[in-house]
Amino acid sequence: MNHAENAYGLWLLVVFNSAIFIMFAFSFFKPQTARDWRTFGAFAAFVVALFAEMYGFPLTIYLLSGWLQTRYPTLDLMSHNSGHLWATLLGTKGDPHLGLLHIASYVFLAAGFLLLSSAWNVLYHAQRQAKLATAGPYAHVRHPQYLAFVLILLGFLLQWPTLLTLLMFPVLLLMYARLASTEEAEMQTRFGDDYARYAGQTPGFFPRLRRQPATH
Repeated sequence: MNHAENAYGLWLLVVFNSAIFIMFAFSFFKPQTARDWRTFGAFAAFVVALFAEMYGFPLTIYLLSGWLQTRYPTLDLMSHNSGHLWATLLGTKGDPHLGLLHIASYVFLAAGFLLLSSAWNVLYHAQRQAKLATAGPYAHVRHPQYLAFVLILLGFLLQWPTLLTLLMFPVLLLMYARLASTEEAEMQTRFGDDYARYAGQTPGFFPRLRRQPATH
């Protein structure tokens, strides 16, 4: 087959894109504790796995090549567009970069990075004042930074799904849930009744559509 657009084996792009997103997330998250570094390290591993398949070696395409070639005989497996598997599986026509899922992925990515930045800013000032972070995004959810990472991961999965990142995603969700639980136990010990009242009024990860009135 004559490949019109062989987009793989571009390892410099793997390094460049991975570095850009990892440094971008680092500038917003600024890990300090061992827990922060575990959170950030898991995110970095996901990003590297993603771009390694996007521009390096298409492992998912390779493993599914027999099924894909049988079901979609005219599909050029080595073209970049073929890596946008949702477009192929859903049978959408045209440039996948202009599809609804791809546009939605940018919305998730932008929302995730904005939330990550906003949450870190609130947490940084609260830590400097030895206070409980309850302003900004912390007024709506108790763990906005973990939620931000999940939004970013979902954005990447909408844009370029791979078998490895799809397997990593639920593992990362479990990891973030466990880290959040550990963090809550520490906050309960440190702030006592203040944290108990805050946790009773504020959801963990999913903001309420309507804020409950504060209890007195």
